[in-house]
Amino acid sequence: MDTRLLRTFTTLARTGSFTAAAAELHLAQSTVTVQIRALEKDLRVRLFDRLPSGAVLTDTGARLLERAQHVLDAEDRLHHEAHTAAPIEGSVTLGASESLCAYRLPLAVAALSRDLPTVEIHMRAVGSPSEASEQLSSGRVDVSLLLESRVDIPHLETEVIGHEPLALVAAPGHPWVEAEASPRHPGEQVDLGELGELDELNEPTFFLLEEGCSYSDAFARQLLAMPGEPPRITRFGSIEAVRACVEAGLGLALLPVVSVAADLASGRLHTLRNFPEVPTLMLRHRSRWTSPAAQTVMARLRRLAAEGWVGG
Repeated sequence: MDTRLLRTFTTLARTGSFTAAAAELHLAQSTVTVQIRALEKDLRVRLFDRLPSGAVLTDTGARLLERAQHVLDAEDRLHHEAHTAAPIEGSVTLGASESLCAYRLPLAVAALSRDLPTVEIHMRAVGSPSEASEQLSSGRVDVSLLLESRVDIPHLETEVIGHEPLALVAAPGHPWVEAEASPRHPGEQVDLGELGELDELNEPTFFLLEEGCSYSDAFARQLLAMPGEPPRITRFGSIEAVRACVEAGLGLALLPVVSVAADLASGRLHTLRNFPEVPTLMLRHRSRWTSPAAQTVMARLRRLAAEGWVGG
């Protein structure tokens, strides 16, 4: 089998667009179409549904994608071992949670790109461990970074490379800021009972990140376990949406400090409580080959995270 067809297949699966796949592979769009048809004819299956919104994997295509990626990994490894003295080069795709994509990785990736000019680095949003697992298995990403207490997925290797402090924040005019504000040292355990009965102080609303975010899920469980009437909890898939609601004085939120640092410094938000830090986890697929370029990027990210990302 011509592995060029498999590479076109995996690229189209990742981009979801014949135009984008052609641009990335430096091919004419018609060539991508011809190669996909040739692969489907060879395998005697339909790999994609051609929809107005783009190319969508069929169930069969999704099942074969990971196998195709393993073949390409083997080919890449063969080429590398045949040229062990070759300079480190290639493409590395990082999957990361929103807060890391927005507040940690941009400067880090810029620094990596300066230091590793022959390595092309891409970023891709990954919202949960299950999504990271799917994207690592399919080859859409080479390594993922998540803010999670732990990830128990057998085929994923996890490594703690840093920690991010969390804080319960509110707008300056919120009643809890005046009645309950007593900031603690980062990492100090918090007894939520100290915040008072939830039916006091105008029935506060909490804005949290969507289900699947481990620290938001844990905090929601703590809130719901408290005595009295359950609090109002609204969950969003975006840190920006959560922060905007809190800045408008609509409620409180538990967020990584890095995502609200500018707001805290300017006084637009106020820290009610500091919470224990959440680990920054680096994840990779156990059975997939990690290219030298990816290994180098992972090593640099370990160092940057250990230094508090100041090196970025």
